[in-house]
Amino acid sequence: MKVVVQRAKNASVTVNQEVVGEIEQGLMVLVGVTHDDEKKDAEFLADKIVNLRIFEDESGKMNHSLLDLNGQVLSVSQFTLYGDCKKGRRPNFMSAAKPDVANPLYEFFNDKLREKGITVETGVFGEMMDVQFTNVGPVTLIIESK
Repeated sequence: MKVVVQRAKNASVTVNQEVVGEIEQGLMVLVGVTHDDEKKDAEFLADKIVNLRIFEDESGKMNHSLLDLNGQVLSVSQFTLYGDCKKGRRPNFMSAAKPDVANPLYEFFNDKLREKGITVETGVFGEMMDVQFTNVGPVTLIIESK
């Protein structure tokens, strides 16, 4: 699995002109799943994300985690994270897991975040989504489970 984690002042996702997920302070997380990912990959990433110290303390140092701030997560499925652009001009998405594999693992990942006490809002798997957020810092990290 691969995630893009972005520190957010606010974030929302809209499907068919309806807001389906919205958070205040926390993390915007784009989630990609590949063929050989398993539940242990989702568990690893959920644990890493909630404990990652990327929020500033009183001294301006990155010392606080999502748990410390009681922050929220907007989780959006993103198969294009596994787009291969090495050849040609059109990305190849062969490394992205098919929906019947990716969706259950994506849902499991979100459930693991919730089990750790995090409020999680989501987009709609497989739908065309409009995502808006304010990236604070900016802080953007790419984390892979392998």
